[in-house]
Amino acid sequence: MESELHSIGELARASGLGVGTLRYYDGAEVLTPAWVDPQTGYRWYRPDQLADARLLARLRRVGLPLAAVRAVLVAAPGGGDAQRVLDAHLRRLEDGLADARRELSLIRAMIDQREQPMTTTPAELRLVLPAAELAAALDAVRFAVGSDPELPSLAGVLFEPDGPLLRLVATDRYRMALAEVPVIGGPEEPVPGTVVPTPLVDALRALLGPSDGEAVLTLAGETVRAEVGGHRIEGTAPALDYPDHRTLTRLEPRHRIALPAADLRSAVETGATRTVPSGPDGADCEVTLLALTPDGRLSVTADPAPEGLTVAVNRGFLLDAVDALAAARPGQLLLELDTPISPLAIRSADPADPFSLLMPVHLPAPGRTG
Repeated sequence: MESELHSIGELARASGLGVGTLRYYDGAEVLTPAWVDPQTGYRWYRPDQLADARLLARLRRVGLPLAAVRAVLVAAPGGGDAQRVLDAHLRRLEDGLADARRELSLIRAMIDQREQPMTTTPAELRLVLPAAELAAALDAVRFAVGSDPELPSLAGVLFEPDGPLLRLVATDRYRMALAEVPVIGGPEEPVPGTVVPTPLVDALRALLGPSDGEAVLTLAGETVRAEVGGHRIEGTAPALDYPDHRTLTRLEPRHRIALPAADLRSAVETGATRTVPSGPDGADCEVTLLALTPDGRLSVTADPAPEGLTVAVNRGFLLDAVDALAAARPGQLLLELDTPISPLAIRSADPADPFSLLMPVHLPAPGRTG
């Protein structure tokens, strides 16, 4: 049999992949050998696996994630699945380049500020927004604001001007919520986002009330002002660096499940749960297990499914996200799942609406408590 196969060393030399790399991809079930010698554990590969190994080497060079590499290698010929995976990865690379350009523009402005401190002052940015849409966006993200005193940058909402939009982001590291509001007077050049502290966020929401008019938001250095219907509030937003949210928000999930918000809430409320020591403060938390069967059915389960995909998330966080999205846009929700260790995305049917990400909870192995 060995005479018909390539040794792992031969495959490594012919493909440009190291022997250690080939062992790794075997363990990850991406490129498994045709035969493993039961006596020595030595790996042997079929001649036709050389093409896969060479393709794998090129996919590595462009930084394709492991799950995407696996999807390309197992894609049926002529089905278009492999091309779609590559197209999605190219979009991520292009988005990453756009982010890098934006950050470099901000860095240049910061360098100019440091080199010319007496002549360069923070610009005042005045944004005009629909009051009702700003209120809805605040409602959609407020539940995810952090409260850890050791992480002051998360104790508020990021207001991030982006051309014709104002993006609002909130996270406590275990969940993230995003919403966008159309804006008049958005900056043409990139500007740093402003972390508006929670008390000021709540004061702004109270000022907006049920108004259907316009809200004028002014960001000037560490000063935040808002005017609605002749009333005005003002507060301070200390200069804090907010974590980059773009990587998480550009995930390409393998599974998308649409279902009514009311049905999902009912299933989570009445479904089985598990208690695990994975809460934000290290205490026990109640976890909901969402199981996706191979035929695409989603259910709340008591134990991980033997087949298909199971994602465990904090039950309270899941209900908060469903309620926030349902309040913004009642009706259908879209759940996006990838792997048990990937974030669960929850969106409304309209891609322009707010959405939330929930970090998965690690389930202890059977018979273990941690």
